[in-house]
Amino acid sequence: MKVIVAGAGRLGTQVAHVLSAARNQVTLIDQDDSRIDALHGRVPADLRVGDACEPGVLEDAGAHTADLVVATTGEDEDNLVISLLAKRQFKVARVIARVNDDENTWLFTSHWGVDTAVPAAAPLVSLIEEATSATDTVALLRLSKAGVNVIETTITPQSRAAGRTLTELAVPAGIVVTTVVRDGNPVAPAPDLRLREGDELLVVSHTATESEVHAVFQ
Repeated sequence: MKVIVAGAGRLGTQVAHVLSAARNQVTLIDQDDSRIDALHGRVPADLRVGDACEPGVLEDAGAHTADLVVATTGEDEDNLVISLLAKRQFKVARVIARVNDDENTWLFTSHWGVDTAVPAAAPLVSLIEEATSATDTVALLRLSKAGVNVIETTITPQSRAAGRTLTELAVPAGIVVTTVVRDGNPVAPAPDLRLREGDELLVVSHTATESEVHAVFQ
């Protein structure tokens, strides 16, 4: 997953650390060049100096192909502008923004491009859980009578499942891959079918959550 984190303060740096450790491609942006210089060699991310409120800076950071943008600056105005640009101009699938002042929470909605608003006082894990379950794994529906969830997960170049078969992945018994959609066509999920980038897997499970399915394939 390709992630852009705007704001290299304590929270932004921690987010970059955690997402990089989860094998995501992370770019961390801050307009304070001394702050970025101090992070070289300490944060496993592509570090860039710039104002993420400027479209050109986001574009240079790869916003056109980003799966997730996380706005963690200390200014709500900046986080809203970054969110709006990410969603409206660059069509980023998932945007998460930090809310510094509780009185501004009402602004952090889809109208400003925000998919998930995270209060500054919220535990960091809340932000990370949203980020790591971003666009590749989505719950589609719950079949209440059958008591199962239908979850979709998409294989990306960074997915651990890319280039491997279902047998090699050792998919847990409680997770059943019912269909692999490849190039728009449904394919029977034979044990020896080698998964590749772009494959969309439809998974059925009684108990597994999005994050658990994500952990198996991503």
